[in-house]
Amino acid sequence: MMTGSQKFLKKHVLDEGLCTGCGACVGICPYQVIYHDRTVQLHGCDLVKGRCYDYCPRTPCDVGAIRERYCAAGDLTPEIGAVKGYYFSRAADPGLRNIGQHGATVTAMLELALSEGLIDAAVVSSRDQLSLRKGVIVQNREAIRTHAGSQFTVSATVAAFHQLVTKHTGQVGIVATPCQALALAKMKFNPGHEDIARVNQLTLVIGLYCGWTLSEEKYLKLLTDKGIALESITKMDIPAGRNVLEIRTEDRLHSIAMEEAQTCIREACLYCMDSTAEFADVSVGSARFSGNWEDVRQWNQLIVRTTKGKELTDLAVEKGVLELREAPADSLKELKEAAVNKKKNALKNIIQKSGSAKNLLYLDSRDPAVLKYLEAEKKKSKK
Repeated sequence: MMTGSQKFLKKHVLDEGLCTGCGACVGICPYQVIYHDRTVQLHGCDLVKGRCYDYCPRTPCDVGAIRERYCAAGDLTPEIGAVKGYYFSRAADPGLRNIGQHGATVTAMLELALSEGLIDAAVVSSRDQLSLRKGVIVQNREAIRTHAGSQFTVSATVAAFHQLVTKHTGQVGIVATPCQALALAKMKFNPGHEDIARVNQLTLVIGLYCGWTLSEEKYLKLLTDKGIALESITKMDIPAGRNVLEIRTEDRLHSIAMEEAQTCIREACLYCMDSTAEFADVSVGSARFSGNWEDVRQWNQLIVRTTKGKELTDLAVEKGVLELREAPADSLKELKEAAVNKKKNALKNIIQKSGSAKNLLYLDSRDPAVLKYLEAEKKKSKK
């Protein structure tokens, strides 16, 4: 039987272009490794059912049951998952905002969680000596600040969680994209016997909004064509309303048209339903509101999802670490509309890939959040 095995993972995830590069299957099996931004199987495994399959965010699972376990029913929305609170946020320290992405909310929250003993370490994304992304474990403020910022490429932080977290690490927080947050939720929901102790150390998940990530091979070619050295990049951004990917290097600012940048998107991102990291404790993205972009870029959107996330947010305000602004209803409406578009496009792409609305690849058609948009897609296709 292939279902649940490494063979199934290869045939229905890796070979089908569904692998997100999260690393959930790496570090728990000697036969799975990350090479650059790709998951590679070095050798076949004869296990009928394996953790590599169970933890992968692109294998079928009962997502509704996971939601019920970790989210209060009254907080759930079909568009963006659980919402206990929705704000514009930024680090109170202007210097930190210059280091972090947008309002540096993620960096400020991680620093606070460490300083208050809520976590003993954090798994974050970093660049190696070749300027490629990987997950690392950090245990102090200086290390967190060193790794602040986004690069729009995959970092196998779940693999780093498997490989670097030990009983000596203590309680751990992790910064995760939507697919990574789902992988972690699957681990917590049904951990393998060998992973129970490590999974119990995972106490905080800070999610990142993510519309897509860039394929390393295509992205490096694009940079080469543009005369941009990967190691010289210091910051990347997508300015509101300008339809460009902004790349800041050590000596200048480059702008690449989004149409060009989007040719580098990983195939797996086309089939992703989640743009706001619905399985995190808090989720953070760039702010979108009317005003000068230089002012807007100093703020984040913050979705508080769980009781743990609310406690951390409240503590951050109490300690003067975060500044919060009540976000207008129009902003939440726009966010939900963007999230719905992502879900609808993903469903359309999945149906096109599988050839049938009855085959949703890794999605569970019983999931209300899927069923709602599946029905809309079916009605659209009949017109």
